[in-house]
Amino acid sequence: MLFDQPTQKGTDSADAGQYRIQTEPYYRPVNDEIELYDAAYKARMPMMLKGPTGSGKTRFIEYMAWKLQRPLISVACNEDMTASDLVGRYLLDKDGTRWQDGPLTTAARMGAICYLDEIVEARQDTTVVIHPLTDHRRVLPLEKKGELVEAHPDFQIVISYNPGYQNLMKDLKQSTKQRFGALDFDYPDPDTEIEIVAHETGVDRDTAGKLVEIAQRARNLKGHGLDEGVSTRLLVYAGSLIAKGVDPRAACSMTLVRPITDDPDMRDTLDSAVSAFFS
Repeated sequence: MLFDQPTQKGTDSADAGQYRIQTEPYYRPVNDEIELYDAAYKARMPMMLKGPTGSGKTRFIEYMAWKLQRPLISVACNEDMTASDLVGRYLLDKDGTRWQDGPLTTAARMGAICYLDEIVEARQDTTVVIHPLTDHRRVLPLEKKGELVEAHPDFQIVISYNPGYQNLMKDLKQSTKQRFGALDFDYPDPDTEIEIVAHETGVDRDTAGKLVEIAQRARNLKGHGLDEGVSTRLLVYAGSLIAKGVDPRAACSMTLVRPITDDPDMRDTLDSAVSAFFS
């Protein structure tokens, strides 16, 4: 395939504006992740966010995009996603064929942060298209178009995944992993999590504390009947229902128990924990 000379097409501010986060997202730092990510962005280092579902990875990248005043283009990866879904394809309309950039190409041209959420869900033959953007080349070959896109100086690529769900058949290749810096995410310490739940839902600290204690008990069962513990996101769901006047036991059953297990004995165990705090 012959490529044209590298291009770095600009995108006007109106186009970039639709991808900018206008209002500061609420994010409560746990360690020094904000300072570390800020340094990584200044170096335009590709970054990988690793942690369990609902531990704040997406909220963190939204907050950092707002803080850095950069457009953010997010892609929810899935097993049906093809390379064309990321980089673009030719479309047929009333005027004939035209090229439509995919989200990765749009971000590279614009100088946005491109966030590929749960990257491991995508096929490995799809994820390799990001490789030329993650080393010194910082280019994106559009093979179908015969164009080589040089990434905007402000462009950064960020991926996330949950290592707890991976196995030998569904994991990132080392050739991909070693192109990224990485930040580990986990559920916050109890005091911080109580603060997050109370802030996000409007419930009092006592109620938020009970929800966090229930989560702590459920997380202790991970590997002993549960594949994954109760996430901070689910605690926010529970608190939101309670704040709307839903009975706490019903709210917890709906958000903290039923979503994470179908096993009758495990449900009874979790329901008992809920009843112990909300009798």
